[in-house]
Amino acid sequence: MTTFRTEHDTMGEVQVPASALYGAQTQRAIDNFAISSLRLPARFIHAVAQIKKAAAQTNLELGLLDANIAAAIIRASETIIAGEHAKQFPVDVFQTGSGTSTNMNVNEVIAHVASEFLASEYADQPIHANDHVNMSQSSNDTIPSAIHISAALAFEQQLIPALENLHTTMLGKAAQLEDIVKTGRTHLMDAMPLTFGQEISGWASLIESNYVRLQTALPQLLQLAQGGTAVGTGVNAHEDFAEKFAQHLSANTGLPFIPGDNFFALMSAQDTAVAVSGQLKTLAVSLMKIANDLRWMNSGPLAGIAEISLPALQPGSSIMPGKVNPVIPEAVCMVCAQVMGNDASIGIAGQSGNFQLNVMLPLIAYNLLQSIELLSNACNQLADNAIASFNVNQTNIDKALARNPILVTALNSLIGYEQAATIAKKAYKEGRAIIDVAEEETQLGRAELERLLNPKRLTGL
Repeated sequence: MTTFRTEHDTMGEVQVPASALYGAQTQRAIDNFAISSLRLPARFIHAVAQIKKAAAQTNLELGLLDANIAAAIIRASETIIAGEHAKQFPVDVFQTGSGTSTNMNVNEVIAHVASEFLASEYADQPIHANDHVNMSQSSNDTIPSAIHISAALAFEQQLIPALENLHTTMLGKAAQLEDIVKTGRTHLMDAMPLTFGQEISGWASLIESNYVRLQTALPQLLQLAQGGTAVGTGVNAHEDFAEKFAQHLSANTGLPFIPGDNFFALMSAQDTAVAVSGQLKTLAVSLMKIANDLRWMNSGPLAGIAEISLPALQPGSSIMPGKVNPVIPEAVCMVCAQVMGNDASIGIAGQSGNFQLNVMLPLIAYNLLQSIELLSNACNQLADNAIASFNVNQTNIDKALARNPILVTALNSLIGYEQAATIAKKAYKEGRAIIDVAEEETQLGRAELERLLNPKRLTGL
């Protein structure tokens, strides 16, 4: 049976579970925002804790915070960053638009844990969630800063390595298959030939372009609102707080964070998050194109294109024995759909910068971090469990290539478009190789036709 203790805030007393590390304001948020099962990601909570740690270091350096209290706050923040107390952050994503409930949730947990550290090592000196942990801060600059910090760290630790893995895998596969010629397709219909290496090089170029675009977004994420406090004027923060805070945070995280050029912009709008989300959407579009190419190339194995065989990872049907499906490309396509939806949500939320504060910050944080995580994992899955290990079905490729009437395009300059079209249609109708029909319908000799219609020559190699 749950036991409770009494906590209080400026609105009065609140009953909080005795085992909880949070306090009254968190409990009010739990009671008020029973809307969904969604919670802000651990990465975001860790970013808020990084802010509390760097703020305590800064306030200590500026002579604003007692050394023992600062040390306890820093230590308590580090426990959260390390993944401890994960169940102590139960506030719904759908909460107050500033994220104040999450900011106070973290403040209260740190205050509780830090007070226990002080009680065990020094005098019993309670640490206050607002006066000490939240010193020189407000939710209005903390939550926008946490969005930037968590996204920047997710970029560096998850997404960029995943893109590099995918790009390297594609280049390796392109080199492995550089001499295998296949039928090209436009409008899903037979077209001029190309090599597997050329096709996969196109995929790799898409990923490289996304990589470059995302890298250009990182400097904007490194600019922080921290120090703007309530409305951007810096009220209740030391004039040197923002600069020193960024220095401490950079040392703690390894990323070169800096104070934003204009706190009013960074707090009242979320244009950087909207722009980053747009780049993530572009990556999702590229990945869906690549995943669908793989699905089509794998289709069959008897009644489809069946150019390749993707790894058989699991049974594909609960009723049809022996069926195997392209599960990784399908999962990647669903990830891409989710990211595109997240981008629409972030775009709408970005419009809610009313006067001095955007009031859909938790939604932006949740969707942005989810998109980064999903795309990171999808890139690795696509690389490791689809592209790296698919096999080419050479017999099917050669059969389709030999009967591809569109090869007649190579004769346009010699016999004209209309005669070439007549030859192609006859080859289609009679199910014959284009070279045989061309030999009948033109004055070109067999040897010359073999040279002109050589699929590898037509790839430009």
